[in-house]
Amino acid sequence: MSIKDLLGRIKKKPVVVETSTAEKTEATPEIKVEENVATETTKPPKLRKKTKVKVDRAALKNLNLVIVAYSHVEREFFPTKDSYEAEVEVEERAAEVMERIKALGVPVKLLTGDQYFLTNLLVDKPDVVVNLVDTLRGKDKLQTSVPAALELSNVMYTGSGMEGLVIGNNRNLTKRLLIAYGIPTPAFQFIRRAGTAVNEDLGLPLIVKLNESGGSVGIDNKAVKETVKDAQRKINNMITTYKLPVIVEQFIDGPEVTVVVFDDGTRKRVYQGQKVFKRKPDGKHFFTSFESYDDARAYTYKHVEEPLATKISQLAVRAFTGLQHKDYAKFDVRVDEETNIPYFTDSNPNTAFGPDMGLPMTEVLAMHGVSFDEVLGSLLSKYARQLK
Repeated sequence: MSIKDLLGRIKKKPVVVETSTAEKTEATPEIKVEENVATETTKPPKLRKKTKVKVDRAALKNLNLVIVAYSHVEREFFPTKDSYEAEVEVEERAAEVMERIKALGVPVKLLTGDQYFLTNLLVDKPDVVVNLVDTLRGKDKLQTSVPAALELSNVMYTGSGMEGLVIGNNRNLTKRLLIAYGIPTPAFQFIRRAGTAVNEDLGLPLIVKLNESGGSVGIDNKAVKETVKDAQRKINNMITTYKLPVIVEQFIDGPEVTVVVFDDGTRKRVYQGQKVFKRKPDGKHFFTSFESYDDARAYTYKHVEEPLATKISQLAVRAFTGLQHKDYAKFDVRVDEETNIPYFTDSNPNTAFGPDMGLPMTEVLAMHGVSFDEVLGSLLSKYARQLK
């Protein structure tokens, strides 16, 4: 299947602009969008044919010690309460993962990702590290220190390596690579400094995101802006508050799909769930805001229908490989209702990993009949088979 078949008909080529230099490069198609009116409520998604995920029980016996590494989080590390709260749950999640590894009959312990990480690693000498470290001293860009320490110590670990995390923690770099690999992403502008003018060629509406953050930090109920003036005000405020560059991108009205890719060692398996929102956070658009994390009923999932599901799966595998992701990742996709083009808006190489059904990856896997325990067992099996 050609790229033209995958993406559908391309209407118009907009521009990508970096900071105030206004240097233009070819980007993804700009399209006119209509309001998503899919307001129906749904029952829990019907379980389809269960996907087999192999757990090698014999190989798991090769593991003498698995370490679950997690972020050391303190309020003083973060510029706002919201950014702190987006990370503080990781210690509890790590403890839950540890208990599930124990249930597999594998010796396991927790280890904090801090300045003593490498020293403790050399003392413990684990076979595998399950890497759940999102930040170091509140900075996403420092999380590459963990795989660096693990590779320096010749210890196997789960999740993306240094290159994948560098890419995944930089929306500007991620989107440019998506474009290079022929994967649709909304027209966008990368802005480093407050006061830089928004390129009006991006079209409206617009949404503003931090260039280096996950967990919807900064994306509140009023994140989608209907005018360039409002977007400009939001950009200036976010740069001033978080001391980070931002991405302003064209907001795609239409279905939002959570896409999970899991590499079990034999193939890259893709699982999808289309969000069905209970309400529009701003009264105009359906999207996932930071506030929605406190509302367990903010949305439910339903299965993605064909031929869209196949189109997204093919693009997701290409994105997973091109962005140097490893083991598992989550992508956020917005599907334009007029053209049916799936736009990849965000990539999470080490997305929240744990048994809690409130986690997108776990919930989407469950609707396809795959439990967290199966994924965890399969993931550890892949590495356990490499031990002699």
